[in-house]
Amino acid sequence: MTAITPGLAGHKGLRGDVLVELKRAQPVTATELAELFGVTTNAIRRHLKELEVEQLIEHVREQRGQGAPTHAFRLTDRGEALFPRRYDKELTAVLEFLERQSGRDAVRRFFEERFQSKADEILGRFGDAPFDERVVAVVEYLRQEGFMPDVSVGGEGMRLAEHNCAMHVVAQRYPEVCDTELTFLTTVLGPGVQRDRHIADGCNACEYAITTHGATDASATEEHA
Repeated sequence: MTAITPGLAGHKGLRGDVLVELKRAQPVTATELAELFGVTTNAIRRHLKELEVEQLIEHVREQRGQGAPTHAFRLTDRGEALFPRRYDKELTAVLEFLERQSGRDAVRRFFEERFQSKADEILGRFGDAPFDERVVAVVEYLRQEGFMPDVSVGGEGMRLAEHNCAMHVVAQRYPEVCDTELTFLTTVLGPGVQRDRHIADGCNACEYAITTHGATDASATEEHA
């Protein structure tokens, strides 16, 4: 289970779990939440009502298949603000200053150097380790940065999902950060990484398909980088 982030400190227990699940999979119905957490629908509805009163969530009408529309719940802007956004205003201001002084390409180089430095650190520690250990190192880095990552395994590889964009405002102004994040992932995990869902496009998460046959050995990755 995802650790409660600082913004959720006042919403521990089931209520905090509900907020985290909405962040991961919104919109979600009360019935789905009750089944997930093994409680009654009435118990979930009490928490949902209190979260609505706090203006942290809102309900929407959704058409799911045939039949009458159902009520589903999602986070409001106030609810989204509970989750880490470490780089918003301050970093955006710094990047705008850098752009004015040195041009837009300097912004890209800033992100490239930042991610390359982390890639070098991970490869220096785990370059000779099995591929799965490099994945764990990447996930731990993303977790520390506030991206709420998780990995699922199936088929020919893995899926890496980032349920929170810790630099959402920055990415809206400077989408270069998304490009350099993908480069970071391919540097550490090999060329078999492809982003097929993107928060910037309105998706609920950034998701990457990782084919394990695309993994390269550490020396080849470092030479390529």
